[in-house]
Amino acid sequence: MLDAKTESELPIFEAEGAARPIHADANHPPVPPARVGVLVANLGTPDGYDYWSMRRYLGEFLSDKRVVDYSAWIWQPLLQTVILTKRPFSSGAAYKSIWNEEKGESPLLTITRAQTEGLRARVAERFGDDVRVDFCMRYGNPSTKSKVREMIAAGCQRILFFPLYPQYAGATSATANDQFFRALMAEKWQPAVRTVPAYFDRPDYIDALARSVERAWGTLDTPPEKLVCSYHGVPQRYLMEGDPYHCQCQKTSRLLRERLGWPEDRLVTTFQSRFGPEEWLKPYTVEEVARLAEQGVKRIAVIAPAFSADCIETLEEINEEIRESFEHAGGEHFTYIPCLNDDDIHLEALTNVIEDNLKGWIAPE
Repeated sequence: MLDAKTESELPIFEAEGAARPIHADANHPPVPPARVGVLVANLGTPDGYDYWSMRRYLGEFLSDKRVVDYSAWIWQPLLQTVILTKRPFSSGAAYKSIWNEEKGESPLLTITRAQTEGLRARVAERFGDDVRVDFCMRYGNPSTKSKVREMIAAGCQRILFFPLYPQYAGATSATANDQFFRALMAEKWQPAVRTVPAYFDRPDYIDALARSVERAWGTLDTPPEKLVCSYHGVPQRYLMEGDPYHCQCQKTSRLLRERLGWPEDRLVTTFQSRFGPEEWLKPYTVEEVARLAEQGVKRIAVIAPAFSADCIETLEEINEEIRESFEHAGGEHFTYIPCLNDDDIHLEALTNVIEDNLKGWIAPE
């Protein structure tokens, strides 16, 4: 089997399994057997937590107009001269605190790889060997472009692109799709493609969230008084401009509460990771948990339904910064409920999403 780096560099007619079409002339280049590709995508990760790795990663991320949509003539001088001079140090320290030193990579990369391996096995059970499953990152490595090249070289004449964001946002789902389509622009033989829509209200996804909450509750002697659903924030302006993210987050929270059979006041929806001077979606998680503590709430649990895998925003921001805010304000018991990650129930739900979106292309065996 070709390794990923070698295969990504091969022209399509040299890929594994390629053969000359049966009715073609003798000098016709070999063509790989037709396959279907499923390419899952997550946000991305720096290659390391050193200054230059962080600067490259943050430079790519913060230069994305979907993420920061200020005019380039205003934003880029500030980014290049101030933010990328200082922020790689603080962000690098945060990444260092959660880094998977054994594998030499961020937890997001470790978990996304494990998710892909689990999805690959489940998809093979349902569809056989004609569907190829792999993953890419919007920022950093493995890049979207390299993985699209590999899939086409392997004979994928149809590709299902699956951004692993339950709720749609321009700064997540849309920019991942943008990068996917940019990668296709470099290909002579473009495959037929589909993109997976948001799955924020699917019953199997909601059930997976609910069961993770129930498991967490089962490990505690005294259950938390409140469950805080903390979603990654976006500027309030995005909502007013038509981005559906806020509404989809609210619906996920409501469906989760209904699935758990709880009263309305037991679950709180908040938003984290504010960046820049603008007003973002409220309430802000870091302020809301402090407010709850000041009102006498001693026990809370926090879950992050917008993240398919644990990352810097959950392992460092929630489990360290937001925890500290709650405890400093008088809270006593803080429980972080991990993301669904490569949990079997989560992978089964994601496989169901894939199967639904492959309909008409390939049928289960």
